[in-house]
Amino acid sequence: MSDTVQAVVLGLFTLAGGVWVGGYAAIVVVARVATRTLTPAHRVAFFRALGRAYLAVGLPALLVALGTGAVLITGRRWDATCSAAAGVAAALVAALLLGVVQARRMGRLRGIALAAPEDAARQHQVRQGARAAALLRGGIGLLTLALIALGSMLAT
Repeated sequence: MSDTVQAVVLGLFTLAGGVWVGGYAAIVVVARVATRTLTPAHRVAFFRALGRAYLAVGLPALLVALGTGAVLITGRRWDATCSAAAGVAAALVAALLLGVVQARRMGRLRGIALAAPEDAARQHQVRQGARAAALLRGGIGLLTLALIALGSMLAT
């Protein structure tokens, strides 16, 4: 690959990675503030809209980062670090797919719980789902950090 092409691919990789990580960090901050300031009904509507909007920005950024990262390591001898990076990238994509499914399920569950606030069992399901969602978001964050660390190792 020519130096010019490599520079363009590296620029796209850096931009896409920045959008992914920056957007992820921003969502963590927004989620905390929204949870403290919005009523439950407004939170459901807000997070539904936020999720759809971020999916349209974050997913392409992640895919571009993964694709350009793969291009940047072509020609490199495949080793344990490459294997680990590929495994972490696959786990990250799987966790994101699970996150989308979980977010849609939680949106429906919260809507039902709002309609029947006296249903203690449903409220308990919402609390359990919220804990699971927090763990999943944390896992996505850890996978992202692991992929950054592995990518840094591959860049040397």
